[in-house]
Amino acid sequence: MIQAPNMQSPNQASHPTFYIDQVAVYGDLVLAPMDGYTDLPFRAIAKELGNAISITEFVNAIDVLNNHYKIPTKLSRFDGEQPFSIQVFDNDPDRILQACKIILEYQPDIIDINMGCSVKNVSNRGAGAGLLREPQKIERIFSLLSRHLPVPITGKIRLGWDESELNYLEIAKIIEDNGGKMITVHGRTRSQRYTQPAIWQPIAEIKRAVNIPVLGNGDVQTVSDIARMKEVTGCDGVMIGRQAIINPWIFQRKNRDEIHPDEVSRICDKHLRLSVQFFGLPKGLVVFRKYVERYLRAYPSFCGETRRAILTTTYLEEFKDKLNQFFAKIGKDEPTESSRL
Repeated sequence: MIQAPNMQSPNQASHPTFYIDQVAVYGDLVLAPMDGYTDLPFRAIAKELGNAISITEFVNAIDVLNNHYKIPTKLSRFDGEQPFSIQVFDNDPDRILQACKIILEYQPDIIDINMGCSVKNVSNRGAGAGLLREPQKIERIFSLLSRHLPVPITGKIRLGWDESELNYLEIAKIIEDNGGKMITVHGRTRSQRYTQPAIWQPIAEIKRAVNIPVLGNGDVQTVSDIARMKEVTGCDGVMIGRQAIINPWIFQRKNRDEIHPDEVSRICDKHLRLSVQFFGLPKGLVVFRKYVERYLRAYPSFCGETRRAILTTTYLEEFKDKLNQFFAKIGKDEPTESSRL
């Protein structure tokens, strides 16, 4: 079993920042669940750097009920990983409940319902953001789960299906009134996906309307964005998604251009080791390559043949050698770019 990170981030609070029902949360920065990215090794890295809540990649309730072979890998937790939240999606309330009863075997501290995924094969079948068009289903989901499960139920939403259906306040109240213990709000509609800037003012409206914790999400890319999100919305915490893959040190409230190459090298080495330990070879190396591409893209010299050589290497020791050579070559003086998305 992968052990808990052995370093406490300076960002991690010594006293609870807020509670999700009875679950204490230490810190106000949270890694967003991202399909294909928030696997166990990356969650371990984020936790070491200050992530306050570990949330899995979302899992399909149908896959859980059918005992899909990927479910144990997606829902495994590392030793000491807490609070540990499992995110679920589907469009059928009763099926979600049955899947969640199975999910309890993985000992989550929290179960989160995805109502924000904008991907067509999820939302077009009425799951993810598709649920925003059926408030009565959301009411039944939270009513069922809060009555029948022993852990807090939370939800992640968008502002609505599109600009003509901005029902975020209605959905937020339904979640709270039916036992939901926290709401995460992504400041875009389903139709906007990621093509337009996030709007934060609706997050502030939701925070004023409910009495449960609210996390703000959308376009948080720098440390100053964190402060601005909290000031604009009054949210209890800030959820960070795509930018955290490029700069996991944002959980330490550090921008990417503040991170010394020696620290980047240390995290690369640790993340690679965890990935190989968890997935085995060759998969562990293959999976890690998508992370190292983002860790290194801030360096101007990570381009051309150098980039291709690192990202196409298939042998572990050769990969390590090329990575070490890269860090030795850039030395201590190469500037980094901010790597805003």
